Amino acid sequence: MNLTSIPALQDNYIWTLTDDDGKCLIVDPGEAQPVLEKMASNGWQPVAILLTHHHNDHTGGVKTLCEHFPQLEVYGPQETAAKGARTIVSEGDKVTVLGLTFEVIHTPGHTLGHISYYSSPYLFCGDTLFSGGCGRLFEGTAEQMYDSFQKLNQLPGETLVCCAHEYTLSNLKFAAAILPHDPQITAEYQKIKDLRAENGISLPTKLAHERTINLFLRTQDVDLQRALNVNVTDEPVWRSFAVLREKKDAF
Repeated sequence: MNLTSIPALQDNYIWTLTDDDGKCLIVDPGEAQPVLEKMASNGWQPVAILLTHHHNDHTGGVKTLCEHFPQLEVYGPQETAAKGARTIVSEGDKVTVLGLTFEVIHTPGHTLGHISYYSSPYLFCGDTLFSGGCGRLFEGTAEQMYDSFQKLNQLPGETLVCCAHEYTLSNLKFAAAILPHDPQITAEYQKIKDLRAENGISLPTKLAHERTINLFLRTQDVDLQRALNVNVTDEPVWRSFAVLREKKDAF
């Protein structure tokens, strides 16, 4: 199986999985043209689209792609029904494409109906978990996003986190400002800084790696709680996550 990221819009990635026969799965096509060009240049034949949530930068290309490939099956949460989803899926459902069976995981926070798709080792998590960060809380709450992170953090360390935006550098800049003396974050920030200076792609990332450099997966760390001035013995377990997200919004 061949995993490819197609740059789109300002900083989106449209993920594809392709088998040896050229049959292709597309994830969150925010626009159609880059996908059509990739299909044509490689001779790929798309068979299905997976949608994680309803935002236009994840769904804007669905209509055109379905016009070009009428046989396409389009899976997505209820909130994507108006954006072209033909088969509505939710927590616990299974989606089988290209011989892979994806588990549907409800991961609200960014939107209320946001879902992620997991089939080892691939995790397509849209705008929930980013490398070094998490999605903005447009519709959900910090508690919901915290719970979503706990679900995803149960997956194996070798899981490939295929998120939908190139936000890694800005996320690590924030993390380094919060914990300036953390050697893992400092080293990773410099590494990604150099990579992006050469227009390199920072994704996918492994979940085991994210556990070391993503502060939103480290909210139980005492040093982080001190930096955020949160006492979790007196506050809910998700409070550190909420304060961290508020600081990122203002960063």
